[in-house]
Amino acid sequence: MWLPLLVLLGLIILYRWHRQRQVLGNLSEKYVFITGCDTGFGRQLAKQLDGRGMKVLAACLTEVGATELKKETSSRLQTVILNVADSKSVSAAVKWVADTVTNKGLWGLVNNAGILIPVCPSEWVKKEDFQKIIDVNLLGMVDVTINLLNLIRKSKGRIVNVSSIAGRISFCSGGYSISKFGVEAFSDNLRRELKQFGVKVSVIAPDFFKTNILIANQIKENVTNTWKKLPMSLRNDYGEDYYRNYCKFVDVICAKSSTKLTIVTDCMEHALTAQHPWTRYSAGPYSKFFYMPLSYLPTCVTDYILGS
Repeated sequence: MWLPLLVLLGLIILYRWHRQRQVLGNLSEKYVFITGCDTGFGRQLAKQLDGRGMKVLAACLTEVGATELKKETSSRLQTVILNVADSKSVSAAVKWVADTVTNKGLWGLVNNAGILIPVCPSEWVKKEDFQKIIDVNLLGMVDVTINLLNLIRKSKGRIVNVSSIAGRISFCSGGYSISKFGVEAFSDNLRRELKQFGVKVSVIAPDFFKTNILIANQIKENVTNTWKKLPMSLRNDYGEDYYRNYCKFVDVICAKSSTKLTIVTDCMEHALTAQHPWTRYSAGPYSKFFYMPLSYLPTCVTDYILGS
């Protein structure tokens, strides 16, 4: 009775494995624009795709980041300075991309740029603190994407948006999870809207990786500075134990962080180069085996697990 089912399951797994291994041809002719290439995932992906022979257009926030990246890559890779939260900077970068790719179109857009701090309880921060993160992680992504859509539609290319497990389960305070939930919604709508043009949209949901936005000392310093500036009445309401436990929570999260950034960038590369990319990539064991399954459970169960 079970044998036919096991055989069928094995054939399905084999078919999916074979299908996902099929890679596009002419990669050396394809342009890919990546934001946030100074450090972390963006930098690693730029080097990775450059090694595959693709034409990488790497957007860095600083001249230093761009210079260092050029030293580690081939002459194919080109850089541009971009602050995704600044519409004038986005417009200038979009024009540069259009002039570079000319009539070939843009094959891939990887929206990777992002920030995390401030990560504090909601009552500790101001509207401007939320807005700072949303401007970069969500509205900056929207600005870059909608201004490059005509070039991506021309090549029937790919859009890869970097979300987070915090975009499915909100376990950290501040604007980060809010922005990543927005990334999920934007990506879902975009995928359906662009299907008729042959454009594929993928979402990468990493868990904990040691990048420049996930450094325990920096996060705890921000939490501590914010705590010290709170009115004494509010500090009394929350109590010192709450503050210390919050810092311990930061330590726990950062301690789980992996240094193997290729777990994430391999997902990005597959989304850009596979004939049949996934819609969603859960990058990392916590994302794949804990937080993503947790997101499908009843809310009361999720709240109990995360609150314990």
